[in-house]
Amino acid sequence: MGTSLTERGFLDTVLQSVEEGVLVVSANLRLRYANRAAEAMVGFSFQKLQGQRFSRYLHAWGLTAQLSAPLEHWASIATQEIELTYPEHRFVAYYARPILFEGQRELLILLRDVTRQHQAEEEALADERLSAIKTLAAGVAHEIGNPLNALSLHLQLLSRHLRALPDTTLRETLQALTATAEHEVTRLDTILRRFLTAIRPSPPHLVAGDLRTVLEDTLKTLTPDLEQRHITLQKVIPPSLPEVYLDAQQLEQVLFNLLKNALEAVCDGGRIGVTLTADDTHVNLSILDNGEGIPPELLGRIFDPYVTTKAKGNGLGLMIVRRILQAHGGSIDCASRPGEGTCFTLHLPRAQRLTRTLPQAQESNDGNDSDC
Repeated sequence: MGTSLTERGFLDTVLQSVEEGVLVVSANLRLRYANRAAEAMVGFSFQKLQGQRFSRYLHAWGLTAQLSAPLEHWASIATQEIELTYPEHRFVAYYARPILFEGQRELLILLRDVTRQHQAEEEALADERLSAIKTLAAGVAHEIGNPLNALSLHLQLLSRHLRALPDTTLRETLQALTATAEHEVTRLDTILRRFLTAIRPSPPHLVAGDLRTVLEDTLKTLTPDLEQRHITLQKVIPPSLPEVYLDAQQLEQVLFNLLKNALEAVCDGGRIGVTLTADDTHVNLSILDNGEGIPPELLGRIFDPYVTTKAKGNGLGLMIVRRILQAHGGSIDCASRPGEGTCFTLHLPRAQRLTRTLPQAQESNDGNDSDC
């Protein structure tokens, strides 16, 4: 007995309501069915592609062979994860299985968005790497710190003995050399402490504040470099912005790092753009340069430790930037095109998020509330 139109309509309503994508492709690779979730994930219109060949997608997903497989192999199920770049970058897991409908071969494909799972796995890996770096940093600090303390102590003792030298000229010469050595030891100790502070940042002291103030203070610090290299700074900063919870000192470190990277990426006479915007939930800051860009093979790992495009870089700056933003409840994105430039966008949650309410539903004639 065939399925009634009412039953088909009900099934279609159910399939259109689920979050997983549902596709059905005929044996001649033509699209027979797709729900809204599949359209959104893959980026096409079922109304336009219904009955059209779907081979481009099937070839890309490695599914063409499923429909041409012998009947005895139809019990096999294909499962795989694919990376989609359009209409937006995401990871999708598909489940594909041949089916028979009214004596015809067809392929059923179920799609599930696993982008968040990938992001969680990447963050877990980043946390593992950071933990390993912290352990290494603590060991290096200990091994370097002990000799530095010994050097500082012996230089102080040497300085005391030099005061007893009768030869004034020799005494002053040696004291100057000792003072230089003490200064360098102190500088090394300061560098070591700053490195440890950066790699193991203290929890931010969050207070409601204006991100514009932190940005302007950071730009003032870099103004001499911008002017010396004749770099054009293009600012798009609205007259007012919602407040965010921030630790001004830590965020200034973030902005200095990103702006310094932009400075190093552009040639003399280049351009750097700074844009502040706000939406219902976040205040967003974009820093754009017209430098050489980031190679595609590095773009996905740019926040990983020891990944850098600089000849003398250590690959820790962007990792630290992301950790600080995460501690603020925020995030950072990177987009880049080789030869055109790079854009980093920071997202910080608003201190007071804007809640949009739906208009009140009109009452029906019988006085009952209408369903939403």
